[in-house]
Amino acid sequence: MQNLFRLFKTGTAAVLLITFIVSAQTEQASVTLDKVFSGYYSSRPFGKVIWDSQGKSYYRSEMSKELNGYNDITVTDALSGEKSVFISAVKLQEANGGAPLYIEDYTLTGQKDKVLIFTNSERVWRQNTRGDYFLYDFASGKLKKCGKDLPASSMMFAKFSPDEKYIAYVSKNNIYTEELATGERKQLTTDGSVTIINGTFDWVYEEEFGLRDGFRWSDDGKKIAFWKLDASGVGEFLMINNTDSIYSYTIPVQYPKAGQTNSACRLGVVEIESGKITMMEEPGDPRNNYIARMEWKPGSEEVVFQYLNRLQNNLKIISWDYSSGKTRVIKEEKEQTWIDVNDVFTWLDDEDFLWMSEEDGWRRLYRVSSESGKVTPLFTESFDVIDFNKHDLKGGYAYFYASPGNATQKYLYRCSLKGGKPAERFTSPEIKGMASYNISPDFSLAIESYSRQGVPTVTNLLDFRENKVIRELNNGEAALKKLMEVPNHIPEMFTVKTGSGVEIDGWAIYPPDFDPAKKYPVLFYVYGEPASQTVTDNYQGFYYLFHLALANRGMIVMSLDGRGTPAPKGKEWRKSIYQKIGVISSKDQSEALEQLLKERPYMDAARIGIWGWSGGGAMTLNMLFRYPDQYIAGCAVAPVTSQDLYDTIYEERYMGLPQQSPEAYRECSPVNFVSGLKGNLFLIHGTGDDNVHYQNSELLINELVKQDKYFRMLAYPNRSHGIYEGKNTTRHIFTNIYSFMVDELVK
Repeated sequence: MQNLFRLFKTGTAAVLLITFIVSAQTEQASVTLDKVFSGYYSSRPFGKVIWDSQGKSYYRSEMSKELNGYNDITVTDALSGEKSVFISAVKLQEANGGAPLYIEDYTLTGQKDKVLIFTNSERVWRQNTRGDYFLYDFASGKLKKCGKDLPASSMMFAKFSPDEKYIAYVSKNNIYTEELATGERKQLTTDGSVTIINGTFDWVYEEEFGLRDGFRWSDDGKKIAFWKLDASGVGEFLMINNTDSIYSYTIPVQYPKAGQTNSACRLGVVEIESGKITMMEEPGDPRNNYIARMEWKPGSEEVVFQYLNRLQNNLKIISWDYSSGKTRVIKEEKEQTWIDVNDVFTWLDDEDFLWMSEEDGWRRLYRVSSESGKVTPLFTESFDVIDFNKHDLKGGYAYFYASPGNATQKYLYRCSLKGGKPAERFTSPEIKGMASYNISPDFSLAIESYSRQGVPTVTNLLDFRENKVIRELNNGEAALKKLMEVPNHIPEMFTVKTGSGVEIDGWAIYPPDFDPAKKYPVLFYVYGEPASQTVTDNYQGFYYLFHLALANRGMIVMSLDGRGTPAPKGKEWRKSIYQKIGVISSKDQSEALEQLLKERPYMDAARIGIWGWSGGGAMTLNMLFRYPDQYIAGCAVAPVTSQDLYDTIYEERYMGLPQQSPEAYRECSPVNFVSGLKGNLFLIHGTGDDNVHYQNSELLINELVKQDKYFRMLAYPNRSHGIYEGKNTTRHIFTNIYSFMVDELVK
């Protein structure tokens, strides 16, 4: 140590010391894929909160301190913060004969004397919705497996009846009830099969309408309304597994492609006591209309549902009195383009309900009478509701999310349930970015969470009536501290006006040593379709860190949201892409890039790349094929290459029927523009993709070969649309994307 001290006394050694310190600091601040995948920058979210009925305490699932790898359910007194274990993993293990039980989800009875636990789950298409259910009784300390004689992990959507005497669930496409007191099980439907589906849905209803749980208890607990699908006649797409056996085998998926046959969808009501089933007489062809939402009207024999025609440009709210068989139309909407399914369908009392509509150009909240059909707007300002939160009948407010003037952000607003007054922002003006709220049942407290680009989520307990923070619950401080060491870790949020006069939102992440006097390659991350925005002012977790690692290699990473994305910018913005998917949005991307190059001389026009996944993969192909002089490289992951290869509900919503609009389908399909390719293409796809079939990439490959276009290809055997199954898969795919972009744009 003394010799080392003498060495550093010399001038040369002092320089060495400074170099050593700077090098160490640079290494510490450097964002690498190793750090990203190691969890170095991870921030643990506060997690799901379930309020008690009084709004005084809340329940959470937390890792057990006594049984490693398993979880307890805790209960916290909201105001004092005092927390206790409500049910421990150890207690469940003891009640289960020594076998530990992992709580994946749970439901408590109103009296909190029983808990229904979901575990041993398996994936059904996108989510793990099939598994086992256990009922734990606090009074007796006993744990009982529900559906005892049913196959393991075959139960779906178990839920208590309103009087908490039964649970109901789906198994093998049939609906069952089970009496809690006796354990007696009753099978309510008997015709469930591969093609007859009771109480749940086929692939396309789940994917495009977000429907999984397909039955609803009546308020009196004596009846269940349910969806029934007949998938016979739906085309089977055969995926092939070549690796799990020495002989390959096929995996059939009933998947209606654009213009092809849909499942027939109907509604039924089954009476619990008698088992009598009443099926609704369909107002139209059950294969060419959709029942997209359904609920019981409170305290009645009526089931109210949303009914869409196949083109999804005519929506009716229909009431069906199952006892008389009569139906009546409460409200009807029509559009030249399409109508989005409405998730805001909330009963205020036994007559009026809240409804969201963009009929007048903006997405607004309305109060609708189910008897007279009278419609009352709750506010009239010209801005979009992003989403609905909940309503407070006693206080007289509807709470919703909006962000007038900045489509990348999201805040809580409220308006009078009676209408006639301007909406007002509830979120504190000090908060910038995107905020969300879990409000207690009595509206006295709320869990408030918010974040910004580059800043992890902060979660607070809020005095909701006073709109004041009581205490901080989680702040992501450890992750933020590490990110603060990284120069330029906060993305720039900006807008750019294209030559066509369209204002485009964007973000940019700059290299840590960014110098505006130099030239830098630019990589664009894109989606560009109606299903998602990429430009939002919130912490974007892994994708943000991945792009930060790429910026660390000396490139600027940007993203742009063009027309057609679901930004809260009015109906015209969102629906301008009707029958022009990939055409209008690619034009916006191209013109925005042109303008950015004029405004920002540090962007190197000779080194522009782009990448995206799914719809973003298709957009990547569109940019490379339609605007080949702008992009030198692109990575398309799991892309739709021909519009007629995707499903009925999505494609026909935005494109119409291929039989009626063949030219639109041709113009919107990237595979028809392969001849334009000049840059380097990296194509990635999972061969087990049940969503965007591997067929899309095979069709594209044939065309690329035919036109003598060279490209790079990476196929992942049996991986689904997310390409994450199997050890190391996620790291492998992102390392390949990372390496490709560094090689093409930086080296």
